[in-house]
Amino acid sequence: MKTVKPYLLIAPALVLLCVFCIYPIFNMIGLSLYEWDMISPFKKFVGLQNFVKLAADKQFFQTLLNTVIYVACTVGFGVGFGLILAVFLAKKTRLNGLLQSVAFSPYIVSLASIALLWMWLMNNDFGFLNALLAVFGIPAIDWLGSPKFALMSLIIINVWKSVGYNALILVSALQGIPPHLYEAARLDRANTWRTFSRITFPMISPTVFFLALVDVIAAFKVFETIQIITQGGPQNSTNTLVFSLYEYGFQFYKVGYAAAIGVVLFFIVLLFTILYFAVLSKRVHYQ
Repeated sequence: MKTVKPYLLIAPALVLLCVFCIYPIFNMIGLSLYEWDMISPFKKFVGLQNFVKLAADKQFFQTLLNTVIYVACTVGFGVGFGLILAVFLAKKTRLNGLLQSVAFSPYIVSLASIALLWMWLMNNDFGFLNALLAVFGIPAIDWLGSPKFALMSLIIINVWKSVGYNALILVSALQGIPPHLYEAARLDRANTWRTFSRITFPMISPTVFFLALVDVIAAFKVFETIQIITQGGPQNSTNTLVFSLYEYGFQFYKVGYAAAIGVVLFFIVLLFTILYFAVLSKRVHYQ
């Protein structure tokens, strides 16, 4: 009974994992081998033809490039600015406690509300950002209607939403560093940069590692802001793999092709996760 009880306790979680995670992955891989419009009761087996079409689709590679740029910039700036903000908010004071709450608040607001807010801020005619640029004599920018700025605008929105959460988690990590390490650094007359690079960052590297991985997966799954603000435009400049999957599956009813995009996304995330743990985890300092 003692050997069976642990498995019985985790059985509900395993069942949910299989139903909502494992089964959909294998079902998606199976659908990628068929041509189906979601209406017909019959599916036409086409083998790897959907993947061949993907390989010849220039729009798909543009979408893939958009996704890579979005993920790299979102994670880099989100974690980087979060770390800078955390360093300033690490001291336990009443003011910092208030500022931490203010910084964290965008994270708990729904993406739909945030998207509507930033659509107003970035409006080409009466938006706050263009009004601010006008004060300094800078011409107005078509933030959401120009292919040059649309993807950057979405990156700004996502970084603004995530930086407070990242900062709060990093503040907790910074406050957990033993004070005697900094006392030893002062006795050795170490400067600020040396103290940060040799003590602070190595001690919080597991937290940075965790945040970067979580942010990467979240960035690959971005959908709401694109759907509400740009719908993949202008000129496919903000289209990403997840939004493209949605378009082909639920607007064009090319379920097999959409599933093929999902399979590509799945293996990209899987490959990135494996490489991330294989390479960067060796640089993480664990106490």
